[in-house]
Amino acid sequence: MEEAIPLFQMTGVSKRYGGVRALEAADLAVEPGQIQAILGENGAGKSTLIKIMSGVVAPDAGQLMMHGQPVSFASPAAANKAGIACIFQELSLIPDLSVADNIVISDPPKRFGMIDRKAQRRVAEEALRRAGAEDIHPAALVADLPLSRRQMVEIAKALARNPRILILDEATSALTAADVTKVFSVLKRLRADGMALLFISHRMNEIAELADVCTVFRNGRNVATYAAGTRTDNDVVEMMIGREYSHVFPAKPLRGEAALPPVLECRQLSWTNRLRDISLSVGAGEVVGLGGLDGQGQRELLLALFGVLRGCTGKVLIDGKAVSISSPVTARSHAVGMALIPEDRKTEGLLLPMSVRENLSFSSLDRLSRWGIIDRAAEQIANDEMLQLLEIKTAGLDIPAGALSGGNQQKVVIAKWLMRNPRIILLNDPTRGIDVGTKQELYRLLRRLADRGASILFYSTDYDELIGCCDRVLVFYDGAIRRELAGEEMTEHALVASALNIPGGKATEVRV
Repeated sequence: MEEAIPLFQMTGVSKRYGGVRALEAADLAVEPGQIQAILGENGAGKSTLIKIMSGVVAPDAGQLMMHGQPVSFASPAAANKAGIACIFQELSLIPDLSVADNIVISDPPKRFGMIDRKAQRRVAEEALRRAGAEDIHPAALVADLPLSRRQMVEIAKALARNPRILILDEATSALTAADVTKVFSVLKRLRADGMALLFISHRMNEIAELADVCTVFRNGRNVATYAAGTRTDNDVVEMMIGREYSHVFPAKPLRGEAALPPVLECRQLSWTNRLRDISLSVGAGEVVGLGGLDGQGQRELLLALFGVLRGCTGKVLIDGKAVSISSPVTARSHAVGMALIPEDRKTEGLLLPMSVRENLSFSSLDRLSRWGIIDRAAEQIANDEMLQLLEIKTAGLDIPAGALSGGNQQKVVIAKWLMRNPRIILLNDPTRGIDVGTKQELYRLLRRLADRGASILFYSTDYDELIGCCDRVLVFYDGAIRRELAGEEMTEHALVASALNIPGGKATEVRV
C-alpha cells in the first residue's frame, strides 16, 4: 500500500547565521488532522524551523514540499497564501489600532476601493468567536488590552486567514488559565476539522493534553519523532538536553523557628481596586512566592513596589524605615537597591535591535561612567562576569539582543539588573516561554542569590516553581493575600484551593 503524502514536508533543511548553526539537515513531516508538538531547548532550532515554514527566512539548503510538490516562500505573505499561518511568541499586533484593524490588516474587506468597516467588524467577530474570545470588543484599542487578551487577538488574527497549517509558538505562555482552556478547545476543534497544527510549548502538561505526535529538536537537528504518551517526561527532557535529567530545584536551606530580619516590608498597601491592604515582609536570604490565579493583583504589587504605579496608599519599609518609592529611579537607587525582572522581555526588558553589550550595561551606566563617558574596560569586565555567571550563549557582545534565543534573552534581562548588585529582587513570571534546561539554571541562580543575602519576591504562574523555589508562598485572590503557605503546607492542592478561595484548612497569618 502506498504511503500517504504529508500535507507539508521539510527534508534536509539547514540554516546558519554567520558561524552559528541554527538548523542542520532537519526533517519534518506535517499531517492534516493532527497536532504535532515541537520540543527542544531554546536555541535547539525550533524558532528557525517555523520562520522557514512561515516565509520569514529562507533556508540555506534543503527542500520544502506541499502535497509532494516543491515550494519556496519568499515572504510571509507567500506562506499565508499557501495556507500556513504562524502565531509567534512575540506579538505582531499594532497597539494603536483597534482589534478589528489588527485582525484584517493584511487583507481588509473593501467596497468601492475603501475599507468596508461593517464587513471588517463581521470578519473580526467571527475570528474572535473561533478563537474563543467573544468577550473582546472588535473596536477596542489593542493598547488598552492586557497581555493575555492581546495573545487571544493574535490567535484570532491567524484564524481569520483560514489556514491549513497553524503554527503556535508558545501561544499559551501569556494566557490566563481560563483562556488556556478555551484555546485548547479551539485547537481540538480545528484538529477535528482537518487542520494541521504545530504546537511549541515548554509546558509538559500542555503537550500531554494536546499532542498526537511529538518531534524533539536538539542542536539544530530533529533527534526523535514519537507518538504522544509513549515516552516519560524524563525521557523527553533527556532527549532535549542530551544528558541525564535530574530534577530541577536546588535544595532549600534549613531554617530555624526564628523569623528572618525583614529587608522589605509593606503595610496596608492599596491601589485602586487591584490591591487591597497588602501586608507582607521578605527577609534577607528569603525567597517569597506570590501565588494565586493570574490577574489577582500579583503583577500590580510588583509594579507598585518598584514605583511604577501612581496613587498607591499604605507604607513601604526598607530595613524597618519607611521610604517613598515614587519612581523606578528611586527603587533602583543605592538606598533602596531594588530590581524588577519584567513579565515581557521583548517589550519591557530589552532593546532588541541594540547589542547584547548595550542591553547588559544599560541599567548600570551611572556606575560604569565617569564624567559622562563610559569606562569601556570596566564595562567589559562587568559584562564578562555576567556572561560567565549566567552562562549566556551568544556569538558575541556586539550582536543584537534580538538574535539570541528566548532563554538567553531572559538571562540578559536578569544580568543587566544583577550588575547593580540589588538587595531586593522582584521577579514577574521570569521563566515564561523558556526551556527546562534554562529554567534549571535560573532556579540555581535564584538560590545562590538568596544564599548571598538577597531578598526575593517571586511571582510565577507555575505551581511547581512556587513549591520548589520558595520558602513561603503568599496566595492572592481578588487583590488581597488570602493565605500564607510554608513548609509541608506548600502543596499543589493547597495552592489551588487557596487560589480559588475555597474554604478548608487553617490559613496561616501573614507576617508583618
